[in-house]
Amino acid sequence: MPRNTNNPVGSNVTAVNVQQIPGLNTLGISAARIDFAPYGQNPSHTHPRATEILVVLEGTLLVGFVTSNPNNTLISKVLNKGDVFVFPIGLIHFQFNIGKINAIAIATLSSQNPGVIKIANAVFGSDPAIDPGFLATAFQLDKNVVKGLQAKFWMDGN
Repeated sequence: MPRNTNNPVGSNVTAVNVQQIPGLNTLGISAARIDFAPYGQNPSHTHPRATEILVVLEGTLLVGFVTSNPNNTLISKVLNKGDVFVFPIGLIHFQFNIGKINAIAIATLSSQNPGVIKIANAVFGSDPAIDPGFLATAFQLDKNVVKGLQAKFWMDGN
Protein backbone atom coordinates (compact mmCIF):
# COMPACT_ATOMS: atom_id res chain seq x y z
CA MET A 1 0.00 0.00 0.00
CA PRO A 2 1.29 3.50 -0.74
CA ARG A 3 2.63 5.29 2.34
CA ASN A 4 2.42 8.93 3.36
CA THR A 5 5.22 11.00 1.81
CA ASN A 6 4.10 14.30 3.32
CA ASN A 7 7.31 14.94 5.27
CA PRO A 8 10.42 17.13 4.87
CA VAL A 9 12.17 14.67 2.49
CA GLY A 10 9.13 13.56 0.49
CA SER A 11 9.60 9.82 0.89
CA ASN A 12 8.58 6.93 3.10
CA VAL A 13 10.59 3.75 3.59
CA THR A 14 8.63 0.69 4.72
CA ALA A 15 11.17 -1.87 5.94
CA VAL A 16 10.64 -5.60 6.14
CA ASN A 17 13.46 -7.11 8.17
CA VAL A 18 14.03 -9.41 11.13
CA GLN A 19 12.41 -6.87 13.49
CA GLN A 20 9.10 -7.15 11.59
CA ILE A 21 9.38 -10.82 10.60
CA PRO A 22 11.47 -12.86 13.08
CA GLY A 23 11.40 -15.78 10.63
CA LEU A 24 13.95 -13.90 8.51
CA ASN A 25 16.57 -14.55 11.19
CA THR A 26 19.64 -16.26 9.66
CA LEU A 27 18.21 -16.06 6.11
CA GLY A 28 20.37 -13.10 5.07
CA ILE A 29 17.60 -11.15 3.32
CA SER A 30 15.33 -8.17 3.91
CA ALA A 31 13.41 -5.71 1.78
CA ALA A 32 11.88 -2.26 1.76
CA ARG A 33 9.26 -0.42 -0.24
CA ILE A 34 10.18 3.21 -0.88
CA ASP A 35 7.43 5.66 -1.84
CA PHE A 36 8.49 9.02 -3.28
CA ALA A 37 6.47 12.19 -3.74
CA PRO A 38 7.38 14.24 -6.83
CA TYR A 39 10.93 15.51 -6.20
CA GLY A 40 11.09 13.51 -2.96
CA GLN A 41 14.28 11.82 -1.89
CA ASN A 42 15.64 9.04 0.26
CA PRO A 43 18.54 11.14 1.63
CA SER A 44 22.15 10.02 1.85
CA HIS A 45 22.49 6.94 4.03
CA THR A 46 24.41 3.71 4.33
CA HIS A 47 23.71 0.11 5.28
CA PRO A 48 26.69 -1.12 7.32
CA ARG A 49 25.76 -4.79 6.98
CA ALA A 50 24.23 -5.17 3.51
CA THR A 51 24.43 -4.61 -0.22
CA GLU A 52 21.20 -3.19 -1.66
CA ILE A 53 19.55 -3.91 -5.00
CA LEU A 54 16.92 -1.35 -6.02
CA VAL A 55 14.18 -1.96 -8.60
CA VAL A 56 12.04 0.94 -9.84
CA LEU A 57 8.35 0.00 -10.10
CA GLU A 58 6.99 3.42 -11.06
CA GLY A 59 8.50 6.79 -11.90
CA THR A 60 12.01 8.05 -12.60
CA LEU A 61 14.76 8.15 -9.99
CA LEU A 62 18.24 9.63 -9.95
CA VAL A 63 20.26 7.24 -7.78
CA GLY A 64 23.88 7.05 -6.82
CA PHE A 65 26.61 6.13 -4.38
CA VAL A 66 30.00 7.54 -3.49
CA THR A 67 33.07 5.31 -3.53
CA SER A 68 35.37 5.27 -0.52
CA ASN A 69 38.44 7.44 0.11
CA PRO A 70 40.64 8.63 -1.43
CA ASN A 71 38.64 8.98 -4.67
CA ASN A 72 35.11 9.70 -3.37
CA THR A 73 33.77 9.15 -6.89
CA LEU A 74 30.05 9.61 -7.48
CA ILE A 75 28.53 6.72 -9.43
CA SER A 76 25.01 7.70 -10.49
CA LYS A 77 22.33 6.84 -13.01
CA VAL A 78 18.79 7.83 -13.95
CA LEU A 79 16.49 4.84 -13.52
CA ASN A 80 13.09 4.32 -15.11
CA LYS A 81 10.38 1.74 -14.49
CA GLY A 82 11.93 -1.74 -14.51
CA ASP A 83 15.54 -0.56 -14.09
CA VAL A 84 17.81 -2.02 -11.41
CA PHE A 85 20.80 -0.55 -9.53
CA VAL A 86 23.18 -2.01 -6.93
CA PHE A 87 24.52 -0.09 -3.92
CA PRO A 88 27.61 -1.84 -2.46
CA ILE A 89 27.71 -2.65 1.24
CA GLY A 90 28.60 0.25 3.49
CA LEU A 91 28.80 2.98 0.83
CA ILE A 92 26.86 6.24 1.15
CA HIS A 93 23.99 6.28 -1.35
CA PHE A 94 20.74 8.09 -2.20
CA GLN A 95 17.63 8.04 -4.36
CA PHE A 96 15.86 11.14 -5.73
CA ASN A 97 12.57 11.27 -7.63
CA ILE A 98 13.30 13.60 -10.55
CA GLY A 99 9.80 13.16 -11.97
CA LYS A 100 6.62 15.18 -11.60
CA ILE A 101 4.69 12.08 -10.48
CA ASN A 102 5.00 9.72 -7.52
CA ALA A 103 7.65 7.00 -7.75
CA ILE A 104 7.86 3.58 -6.12
CA ALA A 105 10.89 1.34 -5.67
CA ILE A 106 11.59 -1.96 -3.98
CA ALA A 107 14.94 -2.51 -2.29
CA THR A 108 16.25 -5.93 -1.38
CA LEU A 109 19.18 -6.22 1.02
CA SER A 110 21.70 -8.98 1.68
CA SER A 111 21.09 -9.14 5.44
CA GLN A 112 18.12 -9.81 7.68
CA ASN A 113 19.37 -6.85 9.75
CA PRO A 114 21.10 -4.44 7.32
CA GLY A 115 21.06 -1.40 9.59
CA VAL A 116 20.69 2.14 8.29
CA ILE A 117 22.72 5.24 9.10
CA LYS A 118 21.17 8.45 7.80
CA ILE A 119 24.20 10.67 7.28
CA ALA A 120 22.77 14.10 8.12
CA ASN A 121 20.77 12.74 11.07
CA ALA A 122 23.82 10.95 12.48
CA VAL A 123 26.15 13.93 12.13
CA PHE A 124 23.82 16.78 13.09
CA GLY A 125 21.25 14.95 15.23
CA SER A 126 23.44 12.80 17.48
CA ASP A 127 22.66 12.53 21.20
CA PRO A 128 24.68 13.96 22.81
CA ALA A 129 25.51 16.48 20.11
CA ILE A 130 28.93 16.49 18.46
CA ASP A 131 30.79 19.68 19.37
CA PRO A 132 29.69 22.38 16.87
CA GLY A 133 33.22 23.80 16.72
CA PHE A 134 34.55 20.43 15.63
CA LEU A 135 31.84 20.06 12.95
CA ALA A 136 32.38 23.65 11.78
CA THR A 137 36.05 22.87 11.13
CA ALA A 138 35.35 19.46 9.58
CA PHE A 139 32.70 20.81 7.18
CA GLN A 140 34.33 24.23 6.74
CA LEU A 141 31.17 25.99 7.91
CA ASP A 142 30.43 28.83 10.28
CA LYS A 143 29.77 27.52 13.80
CA ASN A 144 26.31 29.17 13.82
CA VAL A 145 25.37 27.29 10.63
CA VAL A 146 26.31 24.03 12.38
CA LYS A 147 24.27 24.98 15.44
CA GLY A 148 21.30 25.70 13.17
CA LEU A 149 21.64 22.31 11.48
CA GLN A 150 21.94 20.58 14.84
CA ALA A 151 18.78 22.30 16.08
CA LYS A 152 16.92 21.27 12.90
CA PHE A 153 17.94 17.62 13.01
CA TRP A 154 17.41 17.34 16.75
CA MET A 155 13.88 18.67 16.35
CA ASP A 156 13.24 16.15 13.58
CA GLY A 157 13.69 13.36 16.13
CA ASN A 158 17.04 12.02 15.00
